[in-house]
Amino acid sequence: MEWEGLPVYPRGVDVYSNDVIPAYAMDFGRPTGQQALVITLFDCWVFRGGGWDVMERVASWVPIDHFPAPTPVLEWLARPNVTPIAMSKFGLDAINRAGIEALYVPHAIDTNIFRPTDTIVGTDGQVPAREWMGVPEDAFVIGMISANKGKVDRKSFAESFLAAGMFMQAHDDAWLYLHTEPSPAMDGLDLRALLKACGVPEDRVSFVQSYPYRMGIPKEALAGIYTAIDVLLQPSRGEGFGIPSLESQAAGTPVIVSNATAQPELVGDGWTVEVQPSWDTAQGCWFFTPLVPSIVDALGEAYDRAGTKSEKAREFALQYDADVVFDQYWRPALDILLAP
Repeated sequence: MEWEGLPVYPRGVDVYSNDVIPAYAMDFGRPTGQQALVITLFDCWVFRGGGWDVMERVASWVPIDHFPAPTPVLEWLARPNVTPIAMSKFGLDAINRAGIEALYVPHAIDTNIFRPTDTIVGTDGQVPAREWMGVPEDAFVIGMISANKGKVDRKSFAESFLAAGMFMQAHDDAWLYLHTEPSPAMDGLDLRALLKACGVPEDRVSFVQSYPYRMGIPKEALAGIYTAIDVLLQPSRGEGFGIPSLESQAAGTPVIVSNATAQPELVGDGWTVEVQPSWDTAQGCWFFTPLVPSIVDALGEAYDRAGTKSEKAREFALQYDADVVFDQYWRPALDILLAP
């Protein structure tokens, strides 16, 4: 198919398209008589096969969410035909520590969409965001916007729920809004069972509506959700970047993240919670488990600020606007990548 004049190629038989990407690069570059530059945006450990050996120019825009960087990732980035592009300053440091040079281009958001937004377009027209979310207007709302997938609880649902349960038992006006899949359908956790085990009051938990969530909620509606919550709770075990943190702050809502990997560099207004290292056997390096008491303390400080939007958070997020990032980072990077 074509999208705005550009060819869009289908996935190959291989789940990560290792079997077709080299052919696509040659086809895309045919009008110029040379292979196209291939920029990957994925975990590098999935790339394998001899097809990559014949690629002349590959740039891997890579997430690093462990410390140190996993060995298979570093082995890929050290290939002579690959130029690494770190998407976080943490990732850049981790790559450099291995003696590999890399460019730096952060992720970006559209701050014209992600901004303070009071309403959401529902089936009945414009409605207040909290009404659409099913939470009271006068509640203190803790929001989690995280994918519930994979065998490892990378998003720290367990620690977050345990901290939220302790906090909510002491504050009867506190609610938890979960923008995620509640079941283990995506090989994740049974979040309803976990909420019960963590003592989170069942009558003060609201999940996103399943059908809109699965079909795709517009970014404008997501901006309304970020605006409606009082704090975004996202203390992950590891993040290669952490886009929701920026989206939330662009809407004027502070964040709670772990003081590990790329997370603290993306906090303009919010809290970084204490962590302890946890060994990830699968990757052979460290994740970081957030400490429950530190999360509870951060929720308490967020509670004291409830009901106000943060200009400081918004100003911080603006430096990651897509147009700003393109001009400041992508243009210089492309000049290097496309140099003769």
